[in-house]
Amino acid sequence: MKAAILSVALSAALFAHEEPKGKSITITGTVVDTGCYMSHGAIGEKHVECATACAKLGIPLAIVDDAGKVYMPIAADHKNPNIKLMPFIEKKVKVSGTLLEKGGLEGIAIKTVDAAE
Repeated sequence: MKAAILSVALSAALFAHEEPKGKSITITGTVVDTGCYMSHGAIGEKHVECATACAKLGIPLAIVDDAGKVYMPIAADHKNPNIKLMPFIEKKVKVSGTLLEKGGLEGIAIKTVDAAE
């Protein structure tokens, strides 16, 4: 019994992380699948079915703001970041979270996602 409790405690400790350090931001943009968007600029209502299929296969989703800047959702919580964005594929969203930058990549550890007006 003690071994089982210790095992659970150690597992929790392995996956426990502090909050990501970065600037709090809110962005508005369109949710896209990175494969089609980056390779041939596919975006918009006509692309929803394809983007959904790509996301289900594991292709990362991202948020593209009106200026064309791409933000990758970062799985700081060890959960699939596509899950939060799936209901909004090829739709405008308002996303709040923590901006994370490294090696030229800008990402956002998402706290909230809502449909944008």
